[in-house]
Amino acid sequence: MILLLISALGVALFLWPFSGLGLPAATPALAIGLGAALGLLALEVGTRRMDSRQLALLAALSAVDAGLRAALVTGIGGFSPVFLLVLCGGYALGPEFGFLLGASSLLVSALVTGGIGPWVPYQLFAVGWVGALAGLVGLLRAHRRPGRRDVVLLAGVGILAGFGFGAVMDIWNWTFYFSSPQIGWSPSLAPATALAHFVKYYLVTSAEYDAFRAGGNALMVLIFGLPVLAALHRLSRRFRGEWLEDAGDRAGELVPAGVSAQPANHVAASHLVVPALFATVDPRPGEAQEAGGDVEQVAHHPDEAPAQT
Repeated sequence: MILLLISALGVALFLWPFSGLGLPAATPALAIGLGAALGLLALEVGTRRMDSRQLALLAALSAVDAGLRAALVTGIGGFSPVFLLVLCGGYALGPEFGFLLGASSLLVSALVTGGIGPWVPYQLFAVGWVGALAGLVGLLRAHRRPGRRDVVLLAGVGILAGFGFGAVMDIWNWTFYFSSPQIGWSPSLAPATALAHFVKYYLVTSAEYDAFRAGGNALMVLIFGLPVLAALHRLSRRFRGEWLEDAGDRAGELVPAGVSAQPANHVAASHLVVPALFATVDPRPGEAQEAGGDVEQVAHHPDEAPAQT
């Protein structure tokens, strides 16, 4: 909920050019500063709510994603490999994790490549929302083993995210575009006029470029999506439960977190106390079995077999 609130406030970073309020010249700098502060706050709040395993996974995926982006900082005709892990991570691990993965990947990448500038807050939120969108779609298939249907669905999300990311990032570029009064931006533009100008600007300058990104996202998901989703799905199950390693017929079974994973050849203390009390009152076998059943003695050493009383 906190991340949702911060993300909603971050929308102001993108919408202020459409306000038509005749804002002062310092507004772009103030919006960028606010966006940077909100983005860092979202990362701080989100990571503090994670346990050590989730935090370690977030750090590892962010580092790998930053490395992929460092190899192709500008992309190829709009295509960039940075979106694959963001899409898969959000789809498999939820919208909150997807937002944090996208935002942290871009932040780490900016630090590694030296690409620090006023565009970073926009990128932080834009890629974070790509992961959050994939996570929201992934809720429809939560806790199910990923298959081809998931890959096709996520490829569609990748296409939508390719165009959406380009559009929201163009808002930052558009606010510095004054050369054409027909499509450029001005603080005095009415909201409807500003929106019409931006649509023209996007179609003329970026739609074709973003098509390569959208197609690249879909292609990456179709090729690599299934093994990546399967690996992340397995990790998500491990986060929600624990494996029984030596439990007789239940060996290798995954039980939900919070449920006892105690092996079957050991008896929990609570299952021994009540029958033992009855046994001390009346040790006769017939009535003891009716009251609480047979009482097992727990072996204190691995080689000591439990005895029946």
